Amino acid sequence: MSSATLPADVSVVDVVLPHEVSAVADARRRLAAYLKRYRVTDGACDDAQLVLSELLSNAIRYAPALPAGEVRAAWWIDNSGIHVEVTDGRGETEPRRIDDPHPESIGGRGLAIVDVLTSHWDVRTGIGRRTVHAVVPS
Repeated sequence: MSSATLPADVSVVDVVLPHEVSAVADARRRLAAYLKRYRVTDGACDDAQLVLSELLSNAIRYAPALPAGEVRAAWWIDNSGIHVEVTDGRGETEPRRIDDPHPESIGGRGLAIVDVLTSHWDVRTGIGRRTVHAVVPS
């Protein structure tokens, strides 16, 4: 989708999800429906869903829930691409890029995938919360 064809009424979707693995599939479905509504290409839609899955899975696996027991996801489209955010209760470790995961390791590749599929990603932290934000080219 080019910036010339972006709808003027695109809005931010903010979703409250349970801090459990089943939330990932629900969030992916919601994001896919949103992107389909705005006629995002299948490839960009798939990439955005994968990025959301990685960020949400990491939040559920490595961080505590927010105070009410939830995790939050948000997404929107603008001229720079598809924005995806996940907010958790900020655990002991910070998301970081692993440049060379061990070949026999069963994990450690999620943020490498996010690196490949996004134009950039970053982490914002606050008291008791952390938001990972990524932009997928559309």
